[in-house]
Amino acid sequence: LAVFVIPVSRAFLPSRIESRHVISPKNYVGPRHPFLFHSMSDDNSDDASYDQALLDAISEMELLTDAYRVFHGRGGSFPGCEYLTLDWFSPVWVLTSFKDVSDTDLNRWHDALHSRWSQLLTDRKDDEQLNWVYQCRATSPPTTKLMSGEVPSQHIVTEMGNQYLVHVMRGQNHGLFLDMSYGRAWLQQHAQNWKVLNLFSYTCAFSISALAGGAKEVVNVDMSKGALKIGQKNHDLNKFSDAGVARFLGHNIFKSWGKIKKMGPYDAVVVDPPSYQKGSFVAEKDYIKLIRRLPTLLLPGGYVLLCLNAPELDSQFLQSQVTEAAPELQFVKRLDNPPSFPVADPEKALKVLLYQLPMQ
Repeated sequence: LAVFVIPVSRAFLPSRIESRHVISPKNYVGPRHPFLFHSMSDDNSDDASYDQALLDAISEMELLTDAYRVFHGRGGSFPGCEYLTLDWFSPVWVLTSFKDVSDTDLNRWHDALHSRWSQLLTDRKDDEQLNWVYQCRATSPPTTKLMSGEVPSQHIVTEMGNQYLVHVMRGQNHGLFLDMSYGRAWLQQHAQNWKVLNLFSYTCAFSISALAGGAKEVVNVDMSKGALKIGQKNHDLNKFSDAGVARFLGHNIFKSWGKIKKMGPYDAVVVDPPSYQKGSFVAEKDYIKLIRRLPTLLLPGGYVLLCLNAPELDSQFLQSQVTEAAPELQFVKRLDNPPSFPVADPEKALKVLLYQLPMQ
């Protein structure tokens, strides 16, 4: 698959935000941009127009402070563009393709990006270069190429006033999952004085959101010590490096329940595992093992965010496993996904289910 990254001018690099609550997550609906629900009709499949939805999105995209998904073809709402996505990781645009594309395609998308970039710079009276990256995920490992401009050596993006390190030139995970922004917003809104357990923490974005929302402590657990190292840097960026505020455990969760439980109990537990990672986690057989442990980790009244991004497994998969393995947990709601991720079938998209352990 392919990804394009477009670096933006230094003028648009996020400045240091000192106030923790400049942006209220309570009313956070994600970055606003004009191109969200203009799906293509089925007859737009000829060579000249199959990618028109992407071209339309590019022609209307804006320069925003926060990172966001500009175009989401993967949700099936834009026939002919199911293999394409475009993201804004300021100051870079990243175009990703999940199948091989031609040089003609790349040149057409470059021209569209350059044209829109020129318009945006005219509006801002700036003369910075276009920065964009293309990644192709049709092969393993994916191929990533800088198509224009440059990518910052320390690439920092923002969301809801928080800062995150990203790495758009290597790997297919860039350090911040944009579709999870509503989950982070919910936690930031509710975490005042909470102790939070962040399982499969990756680069600890949930930890940053919790601490920004006033959490007193977060325990981050992930097998990847490299991801946790980036997570620690994210805490440094956001001035959350005080001893004891955040902990980082590079452990196999299934072999560490004793230690994890001893550090609790918790007001909230975030469970955001990979759907399939050989040797680590396979959702179909391993998720229920996690769910079974949750009631013993929570304080009465505590919350659980169960996350699943596997198109082949629907929300009923999670709900039935909770009913079987932790029936004391009560379903509260399913969190919405950002509108910049339109989908034809919501059950094939990211599922974030909120549960609560009743007060005793």
